[in-house]
Amino acid sequence: MDYDVAIVGYGPTGMALAALLGQRGRKVIVLERYAGLYNLPRAAAFDDETMRTFQSLGIAEAMLPGTNIQKGYVWVNGQDEVLLDIEYDNPGRCGWPAQYMMYQPHLEDVMDRKVRGLSSVTLRQGVKVVGITQADDSVTLTARADDGSESEITARWLVGCDGGNGYVREHLDGALDDYGFFENWLVCDFEMRHAVPGLPSFRQVCNPAQPISIVNIGPKHHRFSFRLEAGADRDALVKPENVWPRVAAFFGQNDADLIRVANYTFRSCVVDHWRKGRVLLAGDAAHQMPPFLAQGMVSGIRDARNLAWKLDMVLSGTDAALLDTYQTEREPHVRFIIEKAVELGKVQTMRDPEAAKARDARMIAARKANQKPDKLRYPALRGGLIANDGSLFPQGVVSSPSRTALFDDIAGTGWLIVAKGEDALAALSEADRADWAALGGSEAVFGLSSMVGAGDLWDTGGVYTRWFDETGAVAAIIRPDSHIYGTAPQAGDLPALLNTLLAALGRR
Repeated sequence: MDYDVAIVGYGPTGMALAALLGQRGRKVIVLERYAGLYNLPRAAAFDDETMRTFQSLGIAEAMLPGTNIQKGYVWVNGQDEVLLDIEYDNPGRCGWPAQYMMYQPHLEDVMDRKVRGLSSVTLRQGVKVVGITQADDSVTLTARADDGSESEITARWLVGCDGGNGYVREHLDGALDDYGFFENWLVCDFEMRHAVPGLPSFRQVCNPAQPISIVNIGPKHHRFSFRLEAGADRDALVKPENVWPRVAAFFGQNDADLIRVANYTFRSCVVDHWRKGRVLLAGDAAHQMPPFLAQGMVSGIRDARNLAWKLDMVLSGTDAALLDTYQTEREPHVRFIIEKAVELGKVQTMRDPEAAKARDARMIAARKANQKPDKLRYPALRGGLIANDGSLFPQGVVSSPSRTALFDDIAGTGWLIVAKGEDALAALSEADRADWAALGGSEAVFGLSSMVGAGDLWDTGGVYTRWFDETGAVAAIIRPDSHIYGTAPQAGDLPALLNTLLAALGRR
């Protein structure tokens, strides 16, 4: 066997999965058909959950030079009246600002350096996969290099991260559930030569005559996207002389350089099955979504985080049925985002002038009545390997006897029991704790009193005191992807919760 896992595709999803598996010491090969990194922006943003994943890889701080922390998001109508003003949390639930605008080439450079620094990961670029054959215990890939030479690679598992038109999705031959919502946009990216006063940071212009999306994509770059009619002349639209007049109200050619123009038709669809034997799909290969919530790349990285620790456990001997929980958990989450993005997109890009007037009047009236928009909360995981919760465990600042830092940096990101004082662990037997240790599990105990020595951790930021109060839990089991497997309302409930987990993993 050549490798534990083969990954096809070296975009952010493939990079994240390779890094997460390589960090666990798994022998991984990544195959990418292009000879180098793309080096042009596509995605525009990521959230605090994604930054928490970067934190787990030790690259969060390295991401910062290519990002801007986004404080809010404004919608205006064709008369520049504010329809909606959304504020982002800082920090968000995962301990980092809730929204970062980013320059994707910088993000990929950072991730690429991380992957190349892992001795167990092999990266082959300029190689196209042209054949996949499965056996009971392996997958064999036929890879063709740019010079036409072919080679065979054998791995225990294969994950396709090669996009909606990739070879691996085609191999799985899954049916597409298409939401039927697709639009054509002209995407224009600029590198700014200097700061331009009054340039919107993150704005949706809900003008029925011409919907426009204006976003900063990192410290020195800006994007303007224009909704196009179906019959637009694509060849003419992408010519620079036709782009500059579209942005003339904001800046001119002395202020910026045009670095990318693309006609982009987004899709809204989900593949019906993400696993076939030893082959799985992740990211755009499994699902594609509209850009209105900036969750496309983010969802792919969530896939990687969910899948990495499960593949690691299966490679260590856990039954492969664990991998069936991947789609069970991730698909409803993805569908929620797609459906919400479709809903927002239809409101933002409304083309009927009368319907747009009614929308404007309704939203302006809500603002005058000081009705703040509800913050969008993504659903908890359900089914799969979840007992009774499934939400993300919050991350705040905590202190141990030796230092103060974010929770994950002190407690780690493996299997974890979090307890409200030592008494919450009292019901666990020695056998329970031995089985927990055999799983690789550890314990984090909060001392919630002011007495020094009341626990291993002190709730310096107050996040966990609030969490225990709000949930009524005295303990919780946290998965390696920071989702809560389950909570125990009383100490006596913890052994049963642990036994349910161990049984599900074949450890009892």
